[in-house]
Amino acid sequence: MQTKRLATPRLARLSLPLALATLLLGACSTPMTLPADTTLDSATTTLGAPTSSCPLANGGLRAVWSQQPQGQYAWAMDFDAEGRLTKREPVLTNESFERLRTGTWTQQDVTCAFGPPARTGWVGLPSLREQVWGYRYRENGVWNSVMYVFFGMTGEKVTRFYPGPDPRFDDNAPWNYFDF
Repeated sequence: MQTKRLATPRLARLSLPLALATLLLGACSTPMTLPADTTLDSATTTLGAPTSSCPLANGGLRAVWSQQPQGQYAWAMDFDAEGRLTKREPVLTNESFERLRTGTWTQQDVTCAFGPPARTGWVGLPSLREQVWGYRYRENGVWNSVMYVFFGMTGEKVTRFYPGPDPRFDDNAPWNYFDF
């Protein structure tokens, strides 16, 4: 007796891979993909706990979801006192780092704006050592870079900042201030 093989419809054969792909893509949410009426609770449910957060002057909260230390992206979301989204933005961009040119920025201010850095360290001669933080990012959306933010000899406020190539992508990088 010969068993008759049932033909499996193509859709049935593809249903498991499609379901798996949908599930995996759902895990790729970023703050930029969440709806405009997102609350802090729903953002935390979807994205997990923020990497860092800080209170805002209006009684709200700024939450940063970051891929540091190995990733190149971070997103900030501002919520009002009731937990409703008021603003969201990618923060590891040239435009965002330009804000460091105005005003006085402390380490707490920098962490609130950009999240925690990929690395921190000290550079310079023994008599002129400066604290430096490094943020991995895509300079101009293209180049694998690190934004170096210097806090001077006291570590109290930003004294300068500039981008450089990410040493992970250049084995002969003479500008590698500290091991990344």
